[in-house]
Amino acid sequence: MARGEDWSDIELDAIVADYFAMLRDEIGGISFSKTAHRRALAERVDRSEGSIEFKHCNITAVLEELGVAGIRGYRARANYQGAILEAIERHLDRDGGRDLSMVPTASAPTIRMVDVPGIELRNEPPPTAVQRMVRRFDPVERDMRNRELGLAGEHAVLSFERHRLDSAGRPDLAARVRHVSVEIGDGLGYDIASFSELGDDLVIEVKTTRGLARTPFFMSRNELEVAERMEGGYRLYRLHEFGPKPALFMMTPPLAGSLRFTTETWRADFR
Repeated sequence: MARGEDWSDIELDAIVADYFAMLRDEIGGISFSKTAHRRALAERVDRSEGSIEFKHCNITAVLEELGVAGIRGYRARANYQGAILEAIERHLDRDGGRDLSMVPTASAPTIRMVDVPGIELRNEPPPTAVQRMVRRFDPVERDMRNRELGLAGEHAVLSFERHRLDSAGRPDLAARVRHVSVEIGDGLGYDIASFSELGDDLVIEVKTTRGLARTPFFMSRNELEVAERMEGGYRLYRLHEFGPKPALFMMTPPLAGSLRFTTETWRADFR
């Protein structure tokens, strides 16, 4: 295909496959060169490296809507065409959406602490085609069902809490932090039993995603009731961009002051 013409499906399929190959390496802690990938792809599709990089940024924008942080260095550019959406959907259909559900294996020595996201101001809603893809590859349900991802996030927070208390001069408390969702079970409504630096009990519910800070998440009725009942002794830890450089913000009750709760599923009982 000559430069200056619209990208063909073959070209778009090639760049999407190449992007996901890099993303798999990134979350797996495998070194790669974005420049080398761009140059190799430019030879295959006869496109400039600048054009290829722009398309990479388009793919990042779509993945962020789907609840997955894109490749570092490729900032989201949302002015994409429908053809790139179709190419991404073809790729996800071929692999059964596995690239969205992969659990990062790269080590994360530190977790960045960030502020709770503020009110989001969007000039316009995502295109209809994007909204349809989000419904198909629902990031909220995907994260909820991905037990391996949730467990990895809980282990990361367990280490984070122990390090926090150790750094505060409380190794005695750090040694007593417990992963109760594993030791006892999920029915408690929280995952980690920890402490404040003064020794007060602190229970922590961990919600993990590969997406950005504003990626929605599920809370069960029990989890919400526990949060409201525990009040100051409760923390919700939202672990996001989970992978090589994860970030974390924490929330305290009342959660309804910062979160909007909507009914997404219904319980069905026989009459």
